[in-house]
Amino acid sequence: MSEHASDSSARRLAGKVALVTGAGSGIGRAAALRFAAEGAAVGALDIAADAAGDTAERIAKDGGRAVAVTADVADAAQVGEAVARVVAEFGAISVLYNNAGVDSAGSVAVAEEDDWDRALRVNAKGTFVVSKAVLQHMDGGAIVNQGSVAGLVGIPNFAGYCAAKGAVIALTRSMAVDLAPRGIRVNVICPGTVYTPLMEPMLRARGDGDLAAGLAKTLLKYPIGRLGTPEEIANVALFLASDEASFMTGSVVTPDGGMTAI
Repeated sequence: MSEHASDSSARRLAGKVALVTGAGSGIGRAAALRFAAEGAAVGALDIAADAAGDTAERIAKDGGRAVAVTADVADAAQVGEAVARVVAEFGAISVLYNNAGVDSAGSVAVAEEDDWDRALRVNAKGTFVVSKAVLQHMDGGAIVNQGSVAGLVGIPNFAGYCAAKGAVIALTRSMAVDLAPRGIRVNVICPGTVYTPLMEPMLRARGDGDLAAGLAKTLLKYPIGRLGTPEEIANVALFLASDEASFMTGSVVTPDGGMTAI
């Protein structure tokens, strides 16, 4: 029996509508599938239409409800259209997972200005733009933002990414204060390194072009002895989105395998 065939009242997001950005791969796809398995109708948003569509199809095949929408998260017009489509399909949004993001490369001394702008545009501005659009259709609920340990500690040669994720953490705290009177909780997840396609360029750079060497060097920073999985971060997002986290807002949650404990 699939999870969708179980008692709907026992599912943590039963009757809720969730929008997940960056839902076409990695953590976003894992979260979209997990939210759907817990009863949510899911808007799977990605800049890549085919990837968003594939996620929505996977949810539908397992008996869930999903609609694929396409947008650049930093483009207010595109985001507005995507959000309106999700609302028209399923009704008001009660869960938003601002997961979409990009990496960057280089210290301040060598980073390209375009790379800096892209990191801030997608990671930080994208969180702002999507949140603003969704808030027009939100009455209570939960917003989960995607930060990173890079917003908490210094990561060599990733100045733009560190700055962008630090901005997301600060934005989350501001949103939590502003939105509490509306019954909306806002928290931020700051994962350690999770093996997704987004992380491979970083791992290769750390290994001077050798992915395996970069992975080995990265693992030295993790007491748990391995990288995280998209599904593990999706489980944290599910908890924060659910009523189980009802007394949490403005929190910085760090599923990082002990990386920031060193």
